[in-house]
Amino acid sequence: MTSRGSSGADGGAATPGGGGARRLRPGFVIIGILLVASNLRASITAVGPVLDQARAGADLSAIEASALISVPLLAFAVFSPVMPGIAVRFGLERTIGGSLILLAAGIVARSIPGDLFLWAGTLALGVAIAAINVLLPSVLKRDFPREIGRLTGVYSAVQSAFAAVAAGIAVPIAGISDDGWRIAYGVWAGLALIAFAVFAPQMRRPGAVTVELRAVQVAEEPPRGRSPWTQALAWQVTVFMGLQSTIFYVVITWMPAIEQSVGIDAFTAGWHQSAFQVFGITGTLTAAWMLHKWQRDQRIVVSIYSLSSLLGITGVLVNPHITLLWLAMIGFAQGGLIVLALALFGLRTSNHRAAASLSGMAQSIGYLLAAVGPLMIGAIHGATGDWTLPLIVLLGVIVVQFVCGVLASRNRVLR
Repeated sequence: MTSRGSSGADGGAATPGGGGARRLRPGFVIIGILLVASNLRASITAVGPVLDQARAGADLSAIEASALISVPLLAFAVFSPVMPGIAVRFGLERTIGGSLILLAAGIVARSIPGDLFLWAGTLALGVAIAAINVLLPSVLKRDFPREIGRLTGVYSAVQSAFAAVAAGIAVPIAGISDDGWRIAYGVWAGLALIAFAVFAPQMRRPGAVTVELRAVQVAEEPPRGRSPWTQALAWQVTVFMGLQSTIFYVVITWMPAIEQSVGIDAFTAGWHQSAFQVFGITGTLTAAWMLHKWQRDQRIVVSIYSLSSLLGITGVLVNPHITLLWLAMIGFAQGGLIVLALALFGLRTSNHRAAASLSGMAQSIGYLLAAVGPLMIGAIHGATGDWTLPLIVLLGVIVVQFVCGVLASRNRVLR
């Protein structure tokens, strides 16, 4: 492989000992990266559209059903901080490749009858996605340092596109048989295996990692100043990211059930989830432009997207029969807000060590908050038998997210 701009200072990309990986064309490497990225959401967004069928088939309560989304999020929070150390030990490519195999195994296990397989598989796929989430950006940093922005945008769009497809085809696949929901969940193991087959040649290269990845590994050490754990600004960023993720995962978990409760058929509700993901791509691209325009103070950005999210959830509460319109607004908002949340790691810090430390804090605590969301909404619905109170609670979450976002978007940095 011919490295684009990598240097020995950041681990290098291709070395004489790189074996077959040195001869790989950059285009082939990019295809492998994009196929890996395509697995980051599909196995999760496939859950919501057939969640009612899964509840009946596996005899799950509302809280247990929502845990099919929350358990992977807990895995993100717990295992993300340890993945850089594993990659430093075994190499980026080998760790990612092993994670793809674990992902495929987890998806298959989740689809096998039996509680042990259901929950062990759900946990395994969460651990695998946590690893890939953390490590894939470091591959881009090492191999394509001059094209990080463009390639990050492309792989974000790819993962959203496959998430949309997974949500859209879940109901048709589940209709194959009474236990068709297991097929709808399990089919995505094939995508993980395809990604592994294309990515595997890169696993022959040495285990070179970036300075940034090593920085994440030691992010718990104070970065030339006070720890982010003691600073209000860091907590504002963390809570903002956590509540944004809470809203996103509540929507992909429960919105199909909300739509079906007012008479919208499961097939249509599934495709509405696809539209939600597509509008998220629009929000992502718009946010990139807005952040370039407002590089110092992002309060206007968080205000625009939060208003869109608030109006969308209010619309579902007032008139759920036109949910597609409301999902378009919510999807646009969530696509933009996650870009802002990730950008704040760099915007609110003065160096890459501080950014890595803030990222580790925000993603650990943030995903813990996000894991609670679907469980909380499922519990409230189970207790009331109605979706009104859960949606009102979600409106409250949006308000708190907006306040934290405004505070986090001011022009200041961690000390």
